[in-house]
Amino acid sequence: MFEGKTILITGGTGSLGQALTKKLLTLNADTIRIFSRNESKQIEMESKFDDSRLRFLVGDVRDTNRLYSALEDVDIVFHAAALKHVPKIEYNPFESIKTNVIGSQNIIDNSLRQDVEKVICVGTDKAVSPLNTYGATKLLMEKLFVTANNYVNPEKHKTKFIAVRYGNVLGSSGSVIPKFISLIKQKKSLTITDLQMTRFTITMDEALDFILNATKNGKGSEIFIPKLKSYDMSILLDTLTDLYGELKQNIIGIRPGEKLHETLINHDEIRYTWNIENMYMLANPHYKLFNDNDILENYNGITKIDDIDSYSSDIGQRISKDELKIKIQNLGLD
Repeated sequence: MFEGKTILITGGTGSLGQALTKKLLTLNADTIRIFSRNESKQIEMESKFDDSRLRFLVGDVRDTNRLYSALEDVDIVFHAAALKHVPKIEYNPFESIKTNVIGSQNIIDNSLRQDVEKVICVGTDKAVSPLNTYGATKLLMEKLFVTANNYVNPEKHKTKFIAVRYGNVLGSSGSVIPKFISLIKQKKSLTITDLQMTRFTITMDEALDFILNATKNGKGSEIFIPKLKSYDMSILLDTLTDLYGELKQNIIGIRPGEKLHETLINHDEIRYTWNIENMYMLANPHYKLFNDNDILENYNGITKIDDIDSYSSDIGQRISKDELKIKIQNLGLD
């Protein structure tokens, strides 16, 4: 479904944006518009990719007029732009509202005005029962996207709004493993919050396959969640010890706004959750087409979930140390 399409990626110079661009180029997209506010990163990315199918647009999702022109003749939007660094957002909460909430509404409004085919927003586990401002703004982004389909007149617009939700990508910029490996190389102590802390694990390639699969399967108003394994901090430290030798550790306790375990589907959401291929689909109970009969009729091979009460990293399937070791080695961070 991506061949010959014009695609726009907000936050396109970030880790996910660049990886998604690379993947979409292999799928023969006609044009990919990179929309971001960092012109320096755009110059670096343009030199790195050196592909005539890329267009680099300097702009901010807060600027609705700029978005309107950027979205002209676009078929698919991947909305990955966000303010995401928790401590900075806690200190500047309204700035994150401007980008993560108002910016997302700007994407919705202008995608409708330009009659974009599909619009996919990239969410996070932090949106589930949020403890911090970042999570709260991403929850509102999800709500805006899944609710937007209620206002789409199918006689006037073909636009479908879809959300995806997952945890931190293994090895992505600012994530724990690159930080730890950097500290190990500098022979510094690793700052540990809690040895019992658990996190879901997903590689960039897995995240890309999941996002594109959700895009293909999405019919509008869904939140898609991947089925993932998890690890705890003790297993991570054991794995890093096997790879790099004895580690120095400094346990500081959980920081404000941080959770001991990640949750991708909470107890109250489970009643609206379905199995579809290697994903879960969270149906919007307020969407007029999402009754059980319509869902069974419109999604191939879908089944209602009935075997879990919630989906969190402390009770899910755990990754083995050998599996985690291979994933870390494949990151190429040495």
